[in-house]
Amino acid sequence: MERKIFGTDGVRGVANQPPMTVEMAVAIGQGVASVLTDGDQRRKVILGKDTRLSGYMFENALVAGLCSMGRDVLVVGPLPTPALAFLTRNMRCAAGIVISASHNPYQDNGIKIFGHDGFKLPDAVEAHIEDYVLDVMSCGGGYSRPEQGRVGRARRIDDALGRYIVFLKNSFPVEYTLDGMTVAMDCAHGATYRVAPAVFSELGAEVAVMGDKPDGTNINDGVGALHPEGLAELVKTSKADLGLAFDGDGDRLIMVDENGEVVDGDQIMALCADHLMSAGSLNHATLVATVMSNLGLELCLRERGIRMLRTKVGDRYVVEAMRRGGYNLGGEQSGHILFLDHNTTGDGIASALQVLSVMVQTGKKLSELKAIMTRLPQVLINVPVTRKPPIAEMPRLVKAMQAQEERLGDQGRLLLRYSGTEPKLRIMVEAADSVMMDEVAQELKQVVLAELGAEG
Repeated sequence: MERKIFGTDGVRGVANQPPMTVEMAVAIGQGVASVLTDGDQRRKVILGKDTRLSGYMFENALVAGLCSMGRDVLVVGPLPTPALAFLTRNMRCAAGIVISASHNPYQDNGIKIFGHDGFKLPDAVEAHIEDYVLDVMSCGGGYSRPEQGRVGRARRIDDALGRYIVFLKNSFPVEYTLDGMTVAMDCAHGATYRVAPAVFSELGAEVAVMGDKPDGTNINDGVGALHPEGLAELVKTSKADLGLAFDGDGDRLIMVDENGEVVDGDQIMALCADHLMSAGSLNHATLVATVMSNLGLELCLRERGIRMLRTKVGDRYVVEAMRRGGYNLGGEQSGHILFLDHNTTGDGIASALQVLSVMVQTGKKLSELKAIMTRLPQVLINVPVTRKPPIAEMPRLVKAMQAQEERLGDQGRLLLRYSGTEPKLRIMVEAADSVMMDEVAQELKQVVLAELGAEG
């Protein structure tokens, strides 16, 4: 059944417009309190956010909804999404909620929910919460509310930042330090702006920081994981050993090597998988990635006896496959890297620490480590759309895709999919022949524009 509120990564939209309204946030708080209860009505829910201006109103709305249903709320303020996943487990909470729209501009916001185990909720549980929310929004719901003496309390947690810093430092081998290294980082004016510099400094590195002055409206604005060009310049001017670019909520990592060249999620996964395989620590000799990962990653892993398992796009689907198969490394080209031995969700800072661990142990520069993977040329076009009918129900587009697949043969591949969070259709094409690749992508774009009536 089609979702009406929840997408591939929680609820997301333009702040103060449906579905991201204060009224909806109150109802979601009530839904979380109702659905995720285990009989103990006073069990806590922990609540964090990124640095968006609209986070204030949604924070208060969620607190109101949760308290109205008898839940106590621990409010931690701006912290990365993976920090909330960790703190939910660490503080024995019934659930964790993050107010964030990740890499989107500040005008957007979203709500993500973690279960008591720190993992994102299964689809069936999200559907249950959605049903509750829609019922409340449509008619007020007929649910019983606690008596006055049983409503919840909310309190600020002052040591949440310190708890997360200690957790991150413990993920780095205790016998090593970052003494003598210079690490540049771009915090995207987002949730990592305090945590990231502290972690790397405390481990001994000299840090050069940008994107660490959030004002509520500059999150992801030309900075962060989607815009690593500024970080590349900082790496050069600071003569850093590497650069780290996080997104607004800190669950993505894109790196820059010492030469100022970008290192994406595929390359990060390749070098980490190779290191874990050599150490006998890559569970079942398997890496889990999505259909968007470059074919070059698959070829690199195959040469090293590592199996690559592909899933649908979305880190939640990567996590689900990893948990089913008992795998410990996975992720996305976009920089969501999952080390399930350390955290239950993508964690940009923890991922950076794992790469730095490889660098320290091997004595190799990032440019050397990334060289194990050769990327096939790849183009990704985001086409704005006004609607999202199933691709299989558009005969003209299906026929065009089949023709282009025959043209590419075994020297490339293509993938068309809708964004789960934005009104866009993504066209991805890979091919050994870059000219052919661009032609295929542009021809498919024209068909999409004609079929969906979108603006170019």
